Amino acid sequence: MIVGTAGHIDHGKTALVKALTGVDADRLKEEKARGITIDLGYAYSDLGDGRQLGFVDVPGHERFVHNMLAGATGIDAALLVVSAVEGIKPQTVEHLQIIDLLGLDRGVVALTKSDLANDDQILERMAEIETLLSTTSLKGAEIMPVSSVTGQGVAELKARLLSLGESGKGMTGFARLAVDRCFLLPGAGVVVTGTVHAGEIKVGDHLLLTPSGLEARVRSLHAQNRAAEVGRAGERCALNLSGARLSKEAVRRGDWVVGPELHAPTDRLDVRLKLLASEPGPLKHWSPVHVHMGSAHVMGRIALLEGDSIGPGQSGLAQLVLEEKVGALAGDRIILRDPSATRTLAGARVIDPFGPPRNRRTPRRLAELAALDGREAEILVELLQLETGFVDTVKFGRSHNLRPVEVDRLLAEAGGTKLANYGLLAETLAASRADLIETLKAFHEGNADAPGLQPERLRLAMKKRWPIPVFHALLDLEVAAKTVVVDGPFLRLPSHSLKLGAKDEVLWQKILADLRRERFKPPRVRDFADAYDTPEADVRRLMRRVAKIGRVVEIAQDQYFLRPVVAEMIGIAHGFGREFTAAEFRDKLDNGRKVAILILEFFDRHGVTVRKGDLRRTVPQKLEQFGPLVAPSTDAPTAAPAAA
Repeated sequence: MIVGTAGHIDHGKTALVKALTGVDADRLKEEKARGITIDLGYAYSDLGDGRQLGFVDVPGHERFVHNMLAGATGIDAALLVVSAVEGIKPQTVEHLQIIDLLGLDRGVVALTKSDLANDDQILERMAEIETLLSTTSLKGAEIMPVSSVTGQGVAELKARLLSLGESGKGMTGFARLAVDRCFLLPGAGVVVTGTVHAGEIKVGDHLLLTPSGLEARVRSLHAQNRAAEVGRAGERCALNLSGARLSKEAVRRGDWVVGPELHAPTDRLDVRLKLLASEPGPLKHWSPVHVHMGSAHVMGRIALLEGDSIGPGQSGLAQLVLEEKVGALAGDRIILRDPSATRTLAGARVIDPFGPPRNRRTPRRLAELAALDGREAEILVELLQLETGFVDTVKFGRSHNLRPVEVDRLLAEAGGTKLANYGLLAETLAASRADLIETLKAFHEGNADAPGLQPERLRLAMKKRWPIPVFHALLDLEVAAKTVVVDGPFLRLPSHSLKLGAKDEVLWQKILADLRRERFKPPRVRDFADAYDTPEADVRRLMRRVAKIGRVVEIAQDQYFLRPVVAEMIGIAHGFGREFTAAEFRDKLDNGRKVAILILEFFDRHGVTVRKGDLRRTVPQKLEQFGPLVAPSTDAPTAAPAAA
């Protein structure tokens, strides 16, 4: 486990760590010269049975609280140090407040310099400390008189620390290490140190730095100050990293080294916030604050979600809007300090690391946060029963650092079922499937001459308006089950068919033959009317109806192409693999400049192509809106006719 010291300056934290481990944790020249701890120091005590106690020694001076916080958020237990001579001091109180806000409930109080105090003084100090601890997470912690000079109580203190147990950090999730130091080691390169908050890191692993996204491979590592092949949650590790763009300047305190699955930088954290009872007044909406999380320190503002202020000693939901992106997960603890960084204001626990920029105070969102803020075992149960009706299992797994198999297990235990990347209650899924079918059925009954509904119109027509990705997952399920048929751009029930009348069918078959024969330069409506001695209005009505069915596409007024031919022409345009001119496109189709321009202008309007001067290029995301993209087998325009 990792033990972190806490306490006022010059109360003997570093000397006590040295007495416990034999290591002087002050490593900087300035620290040696001034006799005070400025930055984080580290020491390890080998217990001789394969176990080790790791110590993070933090500065006690008020000017260096930001350094203290960089180490405090990774510890498993607190060693609160109070001088028997001086007693409780300002940084004793603030460090204890920080321990309380971080939710650390394992710890011991070391009453240092006990050799300089008499029994009455020691008893008086112990009573004062008990009173101070009584309203914090360290209530009831043992207070042990010690002396780093004489060795009094040191062995007993080490034994008491061991009895607190091992680290409680999770081993099952993906790897996550909070960087608190980066340096260059001659002959090795970039080395980062920090506490592993979750999972395990192995030599050879390919990881990412968050928030930068830089790739890094673990060349070697030390765990608890010893060479190792694996570093596990709860251990302090030094990682020798290599990467194409990796340098000492590219890594900073506050970064995370994570498995690729956890790389999701964020600047909006929805949290449960608690204001210290010692604050003189309420915390107001949009207050600026210093935000300390993991080893990171960034500026941000507090957007309150349940009112315009939070009173001293009270808690409430809030969104932290940060000036920089950070790595964060649900459950992470945060310390907030005032804008001048002179005092600690509040603590917070992350509920959702990916808070929305809009609609963050709506009843629907607050209900979702209330579910996320509940007991861990019941979160999915609560979420599945909300009005939203679904859980994004990928986002949920990332937010809580859960592997997919673990998310699936929790979903099953909550009575949910999987639909693509979404979890729904079985009854919700059944009702939604019925809703989709009933919506299509009702449309067919009221529009017997219509081919069906386009997907977006169907989504908007359903009783429950699902988000687009969830709707498409639902639709894919119905299509796979053959309860819904995809007919060109339309969706219909298998029982619904749209047929032309006998007279229209005869005329259509003649026109279809012409469209297939002259597929890149088809006749216009008036040409069909003249050729088949049919009123132009009747031909136009027929073509519009056939277009509605999805068999043809009107490229320009009265100029229709078979839908598969349109997809084929898109394939020809995309086949250039570069920007192209109208003349090049015309030559591919051999259909004349006028018709080629009409086709390209149609593509421009639908976003299939983007024009810049005389050049155009295709847009990959838009290529299949008229059907699957089929690359032409030959440059000749007389390739095999496309099917209708």
